[in-house]
Amino acid sequence: GFTDHVALGNEEWNPWDADEKNELAASQQRYEANLKMIKHARSHLEQTSLRVQIWGKAAIGLYLWQHIFGGHLEPADVTAQWREGSQKAGKTYFSFLTGPSVVPGYFSVGAEHVVLVLNGREPAKVAHATQWLRFAQTLVETRQIRRVAVVLLGSEQCNNAWIQPYLKRNGGFVSLLFVTYDYAVVNEEDIFQWPLGVATYRSFPVVEPSWSMLHDPRSYLCNFLGTVYKNSSRETLIEILKQDGLDKLCWIAAREQWQPQETNESFKNYQDALLQSDLTLCPVGINTECYRIYEACSYGSLPVIEDVMTPGDCGNSSMYHSAPLQLLKTMGAPFIFIKNWKELPAILEKERKMSLEEKIQRRKKLLEWYQNFKAWMRQKFINTLENSFLPNDKG
Repeated sequence: GFTDHVALGNEEWNPWDADEKNELAASQQRYEANLKMIKHARSHLEQTSLRVQIWGKAAIGLYLWQHIFGGHLEPADVTAQWREGSQKAGKTYFSFLTGPSVVPGYFSVGAEHVVLVLNGREPAKVAHATQWLRFAQTLVETRQIRRVAVVLLGSEQCNNAWIQPYLKRNGGFVSLLFVTYDYAVVNEEDIFQWPLGVATYRSFPVVEPSWSMLHDPRSYLCNFLGTVYKNSSRETLIEILKQDGLDKLCWIAAREQWQPQETNESFKNYQDALLQSDLTLCPVGINTECYRIYEACSYGSLPVIEDVMTPGDCGNSSMYHSAPLQLLKTMGAPFIFIKNWKELPAILEKERKMSLEEKIQRRKKLLEWYQNFKAWMRQKFINTLENSFLPNDKG
């Protein structure tokens, strides 16, 4: 109730009268607008048919959430014990949890459907991943959750047989598996190839393309910063660069031993090299697919990829015959693929003759392709979960 103050008799006249009225009307409007927003949000939540909680227990989860989903995490501090975020996408409300405090049985399970992000790179990691799978299995058996999907950082030689018994197709409880590298059992039905992405375990950031990244001339034709293993094609690469004095035109920093942790300086050097080079050389390591490919894309530096299969059990699946890197090739990645580093001098010669305008167009194409690739992976991930998890489906 708001009564007008009128200057009559002994009644005090209120000089702030008009202001009060305006303030009241404004707050009334704000209240109604908030109410509308809440109602709108409610109806939106009612439209979400699916609630999915993602448990990020491997660094690859940050690539999924921050790079592919464009999601945020609170707190922003990467060393925090517990970080979370949420997002509505398609018909699904996603929440994401990560950090050392996310431990089986010590946090509240906030959805009927769960995506477990696990590391299966080596035996110790597999043991840890198995504990999480057993925890999820118990939740399924006690009906606390209904369906489970797994995003797996697989072994670089594709030795992932340990996860097979957990898949529904083999009598287990995992409905869907998204796995890195060219794992031969990928079938596009319940097993899908997933991109390795950038090295989030080294805190590689989400890079926003800038005007200068697109338009500025770059100081180097190419870069390679990395470990050179004895008797590897990387040795050949360095020799070829030195032979023709091409190493003077490129940013080359080779080391003999791999270092898991970057120093601030070495990491800054690496990012500068990507930003200052037109091409990023990607020799094979234990697997052909490496973080470097995606990191180069982030900075508009075109990957030159040694397109050969590495030893192990990765390779052509019944679905595709374009291994290695069948996911990237299927998605039309605009990279330079070579079979031998002897092809490099001719590529660099061509590079020297390219105009800045041509390079700008190529950068635009690469950055656009990478944006579209991430958007496509996000959409595919959401569609696959919805098709599998929504109740109108056979599940």
